[in-house]
Amino acid sequence: MMSDGPLPGPEPASQTMPTTPQVHATRYDNPTIIMHWLSAFLIVFQFVLGETWHWPPRPVHHLMVVAHLTVGVILTVLIPFRLWWRLTQGRHFTAQLAPLDRFFTVAMESTLYGLIGVEIVLGYAWRWGAGQAISFFGLLIHAPFAPLPHETVLFFKTLHSWTAWLIIGLACGHALAALVHQYVLKDSVLARMLPRHTPTTAP
Repeated sequence: MMSDGPLPGPEPASQTMPTTPQVHATRYDNPTIIMHWLSAFLIVFQFVLGETWHWPPRPVHHLMVVAHLTVGVILTVLIPFRLWWRLTQGRHFTAQLAPLDRFFTVAMESTLYGLIGVEIVLGYAWRWGAGQAISFFGLLIHAPFAPLPHETVLFFKTLHSWTAWLIIGLACGHALAALVHQYVLKDSVLARMLPRHTPTTAP
């Protein structure tokens, strides 16, 4: 039996194909993501080298020291460039946070950037102050100043060690906060710093 009413037509596109949010738009830009994880890996690598290089015999010890110095030079370039990118070209989400979260986020980022910068300077001061060159893949970068008194070099060495532990402690707190946001608060904060094809749905 045929109906007297009009024949049903196709549903509007907005009903048949519901739009989905662009997940990648909620993530940081690719350079920011790459530099974030590269910096994190290199900083942890530096810490492990500095805390263990006195364990192996001299040939391996020497290689570990050279690796530590080489990565230090890489971080000397990477960290300022990352900060410049963060302030000028990178994608920002701070404005989307609640005021208290925004305060702690900016404070943590600023503190980590500052401490990493201080740690790099202390590394150069310790090495050059002791009258030793910085080795970058075997290329020697000599000190631009004369050797410093032993007490001063020891002071730089001690500060370098303390600052390294402080950076690692704050970085662990930073990572723990990201995990709490992702899996307890379920606001996908951690997902913003993950590669584009990484699942972002919290369990």
